[in-house]
Amino acid sequence: MTKSRVDDALSSLAPLLRVRPELQDICRFGEDWESWHDAAQPGWAYFHIVVHGECLIDRPGHATMRLKAGDILLLPHGSAHLTRGRIGVGHASPPIAIEYRNGVRRKTSMGVAVTTELICGRLHFEQASEGLLIAALPEVVVVSTENRLVMDRFCALMQWIREEIDGASPGALAIATDLASAIFILMLRQYLVNDPPVDGLLALLGERATAQAVVAMLRDPSHEWTLDELAARAATSRATLVRSFDRIARVAPLTFLTELRLAFARRRLATTGDPIAQIAADVGYQSEAALSRAFHRRFGVRPGKFRIDVMSSRAPGQAALDQSAQTRQRRDQAQNRSGRHLPLMRTPSPVWSAPSCSNTR
Repeated sequence: MTKSRVDDALSSLAPLLRVRPELQDICRFGEDWESWHDAAQPGWAYFHIVVHGECLIDRPGHATMRLKAGDILLLPHGSAHLTRGRIGVGHASPPIAIEYRNGVRRKTSMGVAVTTELICGRLHFEQASEGLLIAALPEVVVVSTENRLVMDRFCALMQWIREEIDGASPGALAIATDLASAIFILMLRQYLVNDPPVDGLLALLGERATAQAVVAMLRDPSHEWTLDELAARAATSRATLVRSFDRIARVAPLTFLTELRLAFARRRLATTGDPIAQIAADVGYQSEAALSRAFHRRFGVRPGKFRIDVMSSRAPGQAALDQSAQTRQRRDQAQNRSGRHLPLMRTPSPVWSAPSCSNTR
Protein backbone atom coordinates (compact mmCIF):
# COMPACT_ATOMS: atom_id res chain seq x y z
CA MET A 1 0.00 0.00 0.00
CA THR A 2 1.55 3.29 -1.06
CA LYS A 3 1.96 6.18 1.37
CA SER A 4 -0.22 8.48 -0.76
CA ARG A 5 -3.10 5.99 -0.74
CA VAL A 6 -2.75 5.49 3.01
CA ASP A 7 -2.77 9.22 3.69
CA ASP A 8 -5.84 9.65 1.47
CA ALA A 9 -7.81 6.95 3.27
CA LEU A 10 -6.72 8.01 6.74
CA SER A 11 -7.51 11.65 6.02
CA SER A 12 -11.05 10.62 5.14
CA LEU A 13 -11.29 8.46 8.25
CA ALA A 14 -9.76 10.99 10.64
CA PRO A 15 -13.13 12.25 12.01
CA LEU A 16 -14.00 8.65 12.95
CA LEU A 17 -10.68 7.95 14.67
CA ARG A 18 -10.83 10.32 17.61
CA VAL A 19 -9.31 8.91 20.79
CA ARG A 20 -9.01 10.23 24.33
CA PRO A 21 -5.56 9.74 25.86
CA GLU A 22 -4.69 8.47 29.30
CA LEU A 23 -1.01 8.58 30.19
CA GLN A 24 -0.42 6.07 32.98
CA ASP A 25 3.26 5.42 33.61
CA ILE A 26 6.71 6.81 32.98
CA CYS A 27 8.98 3.82 33.64
CA ARG A 28 12.73 3.83 34.26
CA PHE A 29 13.79 0.26 34.92
CA GLY A 30 17.05 -1.61 35.33
CA GLU A 31 18.12 -5.27 35.56
CA ASP A 32 15.16 -7.61 36.21
CA TRP A 33 11.67 -6.08 36.35
CA GLU A 34 8.09 -6.77 35.31
CA SER A 35 4.81 -4.88 35.02
CA TRP A 36 1.47 -6.63 34.48
CA HIS A 37 -1.51 -5.08 32.60
CA ASP A 38 -4.99 -6.60 32.90
CA ALA A 39 -7.26 -6.86 29.87
CA ALA A 40 -8.76 -3.42 29.22
CA GLN A 41 -12.45 -2.67 29.05
CA PRO A 42 -14.02 -2.55 25.55
CA GLY A 43 -13.09 0.62 23.70
CA TRP A 44 -9.61 0.94 25.24
CA ALA A 45 -6.24 0.24 23.61
CA TYR A 46 -2.86 -0.01 25.34
CA PHE A 47 0.31 1.58 24.03
CA HIS A 48 3.97 1.44 25.09
CA ILE A 49 6.70 3.67 23.66
CA VAL A 50 10.24 2.39 24.18
CA VAL A 51 12.29 5.55 24.61
CA HIS A 52 15.55 3.86 25.60
CA GLY A 53 16.83 0.30 25.93
CA GLU A 54 14.62 -2.71 25.28
CA CYS A 55 11.92 -4.85 26.91
CA LEU A 56 10.03 -8.11 26.49
CA ILE A 57 6.27 -8.47 26.03
CA ASP A 58 4.45 -11.63 27.12
CA ARG A 59 0.84 -12.29 26.18
CA PRO A 60 -0.98 -15.44 27.36
CA GLY A 61 -0.80 -18.09 24.64
CA HIS A 62 1.63 -16.16 22.43
CA ALA A 63 5.37 -16.08 21.86
CA THR A 64 7.45 -13.48 23.69
CA MET A 65 8.09 -10.27 21.76
CA ARG A 66 11.18 -8.10 22.06
CA LEU A 67 10.91 -4.33 21.65
CA LYS A 68 13.87 -2.00 21.24
CA ALA A 69 14.37 1.74 21.50
CA GLY A 70 12.24 3.51 18.93
CA ASP A 71 9.50 0.83 18.89
CA ILE A 72 5.89 1.67 19.67
CA LEU A 73 3.57 -1.15 20.70
CA LEU A 74 -0.17 -0.72 20.17
CA LEU A 75 -2.65 -3.30 21.48
CA PRO A 76 -5.86 -2.17 19.74
CA HIS A 77 -8.06 -4.63 21.65
CA GLY A 78 -6.58 -3.92 25.08
CA SER A 79 -5.14 -7.43 25.48
CA ALA A 80 -3.74 -8.52 28.85
CA HIS A 81 0.05 -8.57 28.81
CA LEU A 82 3.25 -8.43 30.82
CA THR A 83 6.10 -6.03 30.11
CA ARG A 84 9.40 -7.13 31.60
CA GLY A 85 13.15 -7.15 31.47
CA ARG A 86 15.27 -10.26 31.03
CA ILE A 87 14.27 -11.95 34.24
CA GLY A 88 16.63 -14.78 35.10
CA VAL A 89 15.69 -17.90 37.04
CA GLY A 90 16.19 -17.33 40.76
CA HIS A 91 17.03 -13.64 40.35
CA ALA A 92 15.16 -11.20 42.58
CA SER A 93 13.88 -7.97 41.07
CA PRO A 94 15.23 -4.71 42.55
CA PRO A 95 12.73 -2.59 44.52
CA ILE A 96 10.58 -0.19 42.50
CA ALA A 97 10.14 3.40 43.67
CA ILE A 98 6.74 4.87 42.78
CA GLU A 99 6.20 8.62 42.53
CA TYR A 100 3.10 10.48 41.34
CA ARG A 101 3.41 13.73 39.45
CA ASN A 102 0.36 15.46 38.01
CA GLY A 103 -1.62 12.23 37.84
CA VAL A 104 1.12 10.26 36.08
CA ARG A 105 2.82 7.41 37.92
CA ARG A 106 6.60 7.24 37.68
CA LYS A 107 8.25 3.88 38.35
CA THR A 108 12.00 3.68 38.92
CA SER A 109 14.20 0.70 39.75
CA MET A 110 16.20 1.47 42.87
CA GLY A 111 19.86 0.73 43.44
CA VAL A 112 20.61 -0.23 39.84
CA ALA A 113 21.48 1.54 36.61
CA VAL A 114 18.46 2.44 34.48
CA THR A 115 18.61 0.52 31.19
CA THR A 116 15.04 0.85 29.89
CA GLU A 117 12.72 3.84 29.64
CA LEU A 118 9.05 3.51 28.64
CA ILE A 119 6.03 5.77 28.19
CA CYS A 120 2.89 3.73 28.86
CA GLY A 121 -0.79 4.56 28.56
CA ARG A 122 -4.16 3.90 26.99
CA LEU A 123 -6.31 5.34 24.22
CA HIS A 124 -10.10 5.43 24.49
CA PHE A 125 -12.06 5.39 21.25
CA GLU A 126 -14.76 8.04 21.28
CA GLN A 127 -17.13 6.87 18.56
CA ALA A 128 -18.88 3.57 17.93
CA SER A 129 -18.22 3.79 14.18
CA GLU A 130 -14.51 3.11 14.56
CA GLY A 131 -15.24 -0.24 16.21
CA LEU A 132 -15.10 -2.19 12.99
CA LEU A 133 -11.84 -0.50 12.04
CA ILE A 134 -10.29 -1.52 15.32
CA ALA A 135 -11.70 -5.02 15.01
CA ALA A 136 -9.97 -5.27 11.63
CA LEU A 137 -6.57 -4.59 13.20
CA PRO A 138 -4.44 -7.45 14.49
CA GLU A 139 -4.05 -8.09 18.22
CA VAL A 140 -0.63 -6.42 18.13
CA VAL A 141 0.71 -3.53 16.07
CA VAL A 142 4.41 -2.71 16.37
CA VAL A 143 5.63 0.50 14.77
CA SER A 144 9.41 0.74 14.48
CA THR A 145 10.57 4.35 14.44
CA GLU A 146 14.31 3.95 14.14
CA ASN A 147 14.19 7.27 12.33
CA ARG A 148 15.17 9.77 15.04
CA LEU A 149 12.92 12.50 13.64
CA VAL A 150 9.83 10.29 13.74
CA MET A 151 10.46 9.19 17.32
CA ASP A 152 11.06 12.77 18.42
CA ARG A 153 7.67 13.69 16.96
CA PHE A 154 5.93 11.02 19.00
CA CYS A 155 7.71 12.12 22.19
CA ALA A 156 6.87 15.77 21.54
CA LEU A 157 3.20 14.95 20.98
CA MET A 158 3.06 12.93 24.21
CA GLN A 159 4.63 15.79 26.17
CA TRP A 160 2.26 18.30 24.62
CA ILE A 161 -0.74 16.14 25.61
CA ARG A 162 0.44 15.96 29.22
CA GLU A 163 1.01 19.72 29.40
CA GLU A 164 -2.49 20.41 28.07
CA ILE A 165 -4.07 18.04 30.60
CA ASP A 166 -2.02 19.46 33.47
CA GLY A 167 -2.64 23.08 32.52
CA ALA A 168 -6.44 22.72 32.47
CA SER A 169 -6.69 25.76 30.19
CA PRO A 170 -9.82 26.39 28.10
CA GLY A 171 -9.96 23.87 25.26
CA ALA A 172 -7.32 21.62 26.84
CA LEU A 173 -9.34 18.40 26.52
CA ALA A 174 -10.17 19.09 22.87
CA ILE A 175 -6.52 19.78 22.07
CA ALA A 176 -5.31 16.69 23.95
CA THR A 177 -7.87 14.54 22.14
CA ASP A 178 -6.82 15.86 18.75
CA LEU A 179 -3.14 15.26 19.56
CA ALA A 180 -3.86 11.70 20.73
CA SER A 181 -5.87 11.09 17.57
CA ALA A 182 -2.89 12.31 15.55
CA ILE A 183 -0.63 9.81 17.35
CA PHE A 184 -3.09 7.00 16.65
CA ILE A 185 -3.34 7.90 12.95
CA LEU A 186 0.46 8.10 12.72
CA MET A 187 0.64 4.58 14.15
CA LEU A 188 -1.91 3.32 11.64
CA ARG A 189 -0.09 5.03 8.77
CA GLN A 190 3.20 3.38 9.68
CA TYR A 191 1.47 0.01 10.07
CA LEU A 192 -0.42 0.20 6.75
CA VAL A 193 2.69 1.27 4.86
CA ASN A 194 5.00 -1.32 6.41
CA ASP A 195 2.56 -4.26 6.65
CA PRO A 196 -0.19 -3.68 4.07
CA PRO A 197 -3.18 -6.03 4.49
CA VAL A 198 -4.13 -8.14 1.47
CA ASP A 199 -7.87 -8.39 2.07
CA GLY A 200 -10.71 -7.23 4.29
CA LEU A 201 -11.70 -3.78 5.48
CA LEU A 202 -8.19 -2.33 5.76
CA ALA A 203 -7.32 -3.54 2.26
CA LEU A 204 -10.44 -1.80 0.92
CA LEU A 205 -9.13 1.39 2.49
CA GLY A 206 -5.96 1.04 0.43
CA GLU A 207 -7.53 2.04 -2.89
CA ARG A 208 -9.14 5.38 -3.56
CA ALA A 209 -12.40 4.11 -5.09
CA THR A 210 -13.19 1.46 -2.50
CA ALA A 211 -11.86 3.64 0.34
CA GLN A 212 -14.28 6.47 -0.41
CA ALA A 213 -17.21 4.07 -0.61
CA VAL A 214 -16.25 2.40 2.68
CA VAL A 215 -15.76 5.74 4.43
CA ALA A 216 -19.24 6.81 3.32
CA MET A 217 -20.73 3.61 4.79
CA LEU A 218 -18.78 4.01 8.04
CA ARG A 219 -19.88 7.59 8.49
CA ASP A 220 -23.57 6.82 7.98
CA PRO A 221 -24.35 3.10 8.15
CA SER A 222 -28.09 3.77 8.64
CA HIS A 223 -28.41 5.55 5.29
CA GLU A 224 -30.20 3.59 2.55
CA TRP A 225 -27.19 3.49 0.27
CA THR A 226 -27.63 2.53 -3.37
CA LEU A 227 -24.91 1.34 -5.71
CA ASP A 228 -25.31 4.56 -7.72
CA GLU A 229 -24.72 6.71 -4.61
CA LEU A 230 -21.65 4.74 -3.56
CA ALA A 231 -20.19 4.92 -7.06
CA ALA A 232 -20.77 8.67 -7.09
CA ARG A 233 -18.98 9.02 -3.72
CA ALA A 234 -16.10 6.98 -5.11
CA ALA A 235 -16.02 9.03 -8.35
CA THR A 236 -16.11 5.87 -10.44
CA SER A 237 -18.58 3.75 -12.37
CA ARG A 238 -20.82 1.13 -10.80
CA ALA A 239 -19.07 -1.64 -12.71
CA THR A 240 -15.59 -0.51 -11.62
CA LEU A 241 -16.70 -0.26 -7.98
CA VAL A 242 -18.20 -3.76 -8.05
CA ARG A 243 -15.08 -5.21 -9.67
CA SER A 244 -12.84 -3.49 -7.12
CA PHE A 245 -14.80 -4.82 -4.15
CA ASP A 246 -14.85 -8.29 -5.63
CA ARG A 247 -11.10 -8.27 -6.33
CA ILE A 248 -10.12 -7.04 -2.86
CA ALA A 249 -12.78 -8.43 -0.53
CA ARG A 250 -14.60 -11.04 -2.66
CA VAL A 251 -17.89 -9.34 -1.87
CA ALA A 252 -20.29 -6.89 -3.55
CA PRO A 253 -20.52 -3.32 -2.16
CA LEU A 254 -24.07 -3.68 -0.81
CA THR A 255 -23.27 -7.08 0.69
CA PHE A 256 -20.33 -5.43 2.42
CA LEU A 257 -22.73 -2.77 3.73
CA THR A 258 -24.92 -5.51 5.25
CA GLU A 259 -21.87 -7.09 6.90
CA LEU A 260 -20.85 -3.68 8.21
CA ARG A 261 -24.27 -3.02 9.74
CA LEU A 262 -24.38 -6.44 11.40
CA ALA A 263 -20.86 -5.98 12.74
CA PHE A 264 -21.88 -2.64 14.29
CA ALA A 265 -24.98 -4.26 15.80
CA ARG A 266 -22.99 -7.19 17.16
CA ARG A 267 -20.50 -4.84 18.82
CA ARG A 268 -23.23 -2.68 20.37
CA LEU A 269 -25.01 -5.76 21.70
CA ALA A 270 -21.81 -7.06 23.27
CA THR A 271 -20.58 -3.81 24.80
CA THR A 272 -23.66 -1.70 25.65
CA GLY A 273 -27.07 -2.04 27.23
CA ASP A 274 -28.76 -0.04 24.47
CA PRO A 275 -32.27 -1.23 23.51
CA ILE A 276 -32.19 -3.58 20.54
CA ALA A 277 -34.76 -1.44 18.72
CA GLN A 278 -32.44 1.60 19.04
CA ILE A 279 -29.46 -0.40 17.78
CA ALA A 280 -31.52 -1.59 14.82
CA ALA A 281 -32.43 1.98 13.85
CA ASP A 282 -28.87 3.24 14.30
CA VAL A 283 -27.35 0.62 12.00
CA GLY A 284 -29.93 0.89 9.23
CA TYR A 285 -32.74 -1.56 9.98
CA GLN A 286 -36.35 -0.35 9.98
CA SER A 287 -37.38 -2.48 12.95
CA GLU A 288 -36.07 -4.71 15.71
CA ALA A 289 -37.64 -7.67 13.92
CA ALA A 290 -35.76 -6.87 10.71
CA LEU A 291 -32.45 -6.78 12.57
CA SER A 292 -33.32 -10.00 14.39
CA ARG A 293 -33.97 -11.84 11.11
CA ALA A 294 -30.75 -10.59 9.51
CA PHE A 295 -28.72 -11.24 12.66
CA HIS A 296 -30.04 -14.80 12.98
CA ARG A 297 -29.40 -15.47 9.30
CA ARG A 298 -25.79 -14.30 9.64
CA PHE A 299 -24.81 -15.57 13.11
CA GLY A 300 -27.34 -18.30 13.86
CA VAL A 301 -28.65 -16.63 17.02
CA ARG A 302 -31.16 -13.88 17.85
CA PRO A 303 -29.78 -10.53 19.13
CA GLY A 304 -31.28 -10.91 22.61
CA LYS A 305 -29.88 -14.41 23.07
CA PHE A 306 -26.49 -13.26 21.75
CA ARG A 307 -26.35 -10.48 24.36
CA ILE A 308 -27.27 -12.90 27.18
CA ASP A 309 -24.61 -15.38 26.04
CA VAL A 310 -21.94 -12.66 25.92
CA MET A 311 -22.77 -11.43 29.42
CA SER A 312 -22.80 -14.99 30.78
CA SER A 313 -19.42 -15.86 29.28
CA ARG A 314 -17.90 -12.62 30.54
CA ALA A 315 -18.72 -13.25 34.22
CA PRO A 316 -16.24 -16.11 34.87
CA GLY A 317 -13.50 -14.25 33.01
CA GLN A 318 -14.08 -11.12 35.06
CA ALA A 319 -13.96 -13.19 38.26
CA ALA A 320 -10.61 -14.61 37.19
CA LEU A 321 -9.28 -11.13 36.48
CA ASP A 322 -10.49 -9.90 39.88
CA GLN A 323 -8.75 -12.82 41.59
CA SER A 324 -5.56 -12.12 39.64
CA ALA A 325 -5.69 -8.45 40.65
CA GLN A 326 -6.21 -9.38 44.30
CA THR A 327 -3.22 -11.73 44.17
CA ARG A 328 -0.99 -8.99 42.74
CA GLN A 329 -2.31 -6.53 45.33
CA ARG A 330 -1.40 -8.88 48.18
CA ARG A 331 2.03 -9.42 46.63
CA ASP A 332 2.61 -5.66 46.31
CA GLN A 333 1.52 -5.10 49.91
CA ALA A 334 3.98 -7.74 51.07
CA GLN A 335 6.72 -6.10 49.01
CA ASN A 336 5.86 -2.71 50.50
CA ARG A 337 6.16 -4.14 54.02
CA SER A 338 9.55 -5.62 53.15
CA GLY A 339 10.75 -2.43 51.47
CA ARG A 340 10.74 -3.85 47.93
CA HIS A 341 8.34 -1.12 46.60
CA LEU A 342 9.10 2.27 48.08
CA PRO A 343 6.78 5.14 47.12
CA LEU A 344 8.63 8.43 46.98
CA MET A 345 7.31 11.71 48.29
CA ARG A 346 4.76 13.33 46.00
CA THR A 347 6.67 16.04 44.16
CA PRO A 348 4.63 18.95 42.80
CA SER A 349 5.56 19.89 39.28
CA PRO A 350 3.68 22.39 37.09
CA VAL A 351 4.82 20.84 33.84
CA TRP A 352 5.06 17.16 32.95
CA SER A 353 8.40 16.13 31.53
CA ALA A 354 8.76 13.07 29.30
CA PRO A 355 11.92 10.98 29.31
CA SER A 356 14.52 12.30 26.95
CA CYS A 357 14.39 10.88 23.44
CA SER A 358 18.02 11.66 22.85
CA ASN A 359 19.06 8.04 23.19
CA THR A 360 16.64 6.75 20.59
CA ARG A 361 18.23 4.78 17.82
